Amino acid sequence: MSATNRIKAATVPEIIARKGHDPLVCLTAYTTPIARITDGFCDIVLVGDSVGMVLHGLDDTLGVTLEMMIMHGRAVRRGVERALLVIDMPFASYEESPQQAFRNAARLMSETGADAVKLEGGIAMADTIRFLVARGIPVMGHVGLTPQAVNVLGGYAVQGRGEGADRVTLDARAVAEAGAFSVVLEKIPAPLADRITADLSVPTIGIGASAGCDGQILVVDDMLGMFADFRPKFVKRYADLAEQAEKAVEQYAQEVRARSFPAPEHVFKDQEKSQ
Repeated sequence: MSATNRIKAATVPEIIARKGHDPLVCLTAYTTPIARITDGFCDIVLVGDSVGMVLHGLDDTLGVTLEMMIMHGRAVRRGVERALLVIDMPFASYEESPQQAFRNAARLMSETGADAVKLEGGIAMADTIRFLVARGIPVMGHVGLTPQAVNVLGGYAVQGRGEGADRVTLDARAVAEAGAFSVVLEKIPAPLADRITADLSVPTIGIGASAGCDGQILVVDDMLGMFADFRPKFVKRYADLAEQAEKAVEQYAQEVRARSFPAPEHVFKDQEKSQ
């Protein structure tokens, strides 16, 4: 889909204006077919670096490369027309310096057609966010549990409990003040998420946070139940596609072995119209 034939899409100012109003609906997408489905219902579609775990079988997001994000970003862009398309900056593509972050963010946006980038980190990333925004790159922030820092955090535990609440609050505030147009709050206590939401002038987007956030995001494969053995507390399954897919593949295998597939209606005759 070229830039010339896209319909009017959501804009960053429109997302900011939703603060305190109708909740923002956000999901991840990594492929064109899923992007087309999510685009019909979502305000924001995120090409998350979770793609490394979801589609490539990685143990975490640290092995995701810029090239992987560009490939999936292009695929999702072909399926998204109306939602705001945001793409994750992968690990080690922005932390070194604001200049490094700008080069890689500019490449992500120019090569995928994304509308904005997302990066993880709070106070430590404020100068980088400010640098990017001043140069025309919209940034979505991400604080609380930051998966790219899983080795420092010691795993995927809830963040912001006890004395940690002040750290997460200050991180969120720093990101918003630096110019982020929204802030993802991941895996923090609901009361803390509510306080941060009330404190910030830009929308908060919760994942494992609170219904009081200005929006919600989930990994689409999680909410569709594509993984039979992965059931984090903060994910509600709206379908159980893994079970349905397994049953379908089982039936297919049985029919092939029984030679009942392909049936007469699935094969071609000597004389018939080409299909």
